[in-house]
Amino acid sequence: MATGEITGEGRSGGDQDLATGEAVTATGRLSIARRVRPEGPHLPFSTGQLARLDEALTLSSRSTGLEFAVYLGDLGEQTRETAGELHANLGARAAEGVLLAVSPQQRAVEIVTGEESKRRVPDRSCQLALMTMVASFKEGEMIEGLLSALRMLADAAGTQR
Repeated sequence: MATGEITGEGRSGGDQDLATGEAVTATGRLSIARRVRPEGPHLPFSTGQLARLDEALTLSSRSTGLEFAVYLGDLGEQTRETAGELHANLGARAAEGVLLAVSPQQRAVEIVTGEESKRRVPDRSCQLALMTMVASFKEGEMIEGLLSALRMLADAAGTQR
């Protein structure tokens, strides 16, 4: 904490020229306090992109009867096992679940299907969706890759039975 008097010495017009948070110290030095606001977390998607992703997830789930989900974040050293654990978090819907797990920092992508969804979405379709995501990600188009993969997997699953 500093002490000093607020004076108008060396500045024309006196105290009224000082802005909020400014003071002239006893030595004549101008002391300025500024409010610094920390930057918020950097989100990978804009609000519009999140809306598109939400719509794609909703439409895919409604049309197929399967539970589609996307995870974006660190998958740890054992990416497949972590993705499996995340898929299990779908709870009662895990059997019908299809999880797209993406870890951009690790450059890892996993698609996990449940018992029922595996019957309707074959491994070949998952492989093609994965290749589509990777190609889009290489071009810097993460949202487009996810949307394309969701469409491909929903098409492979067909309509709700």
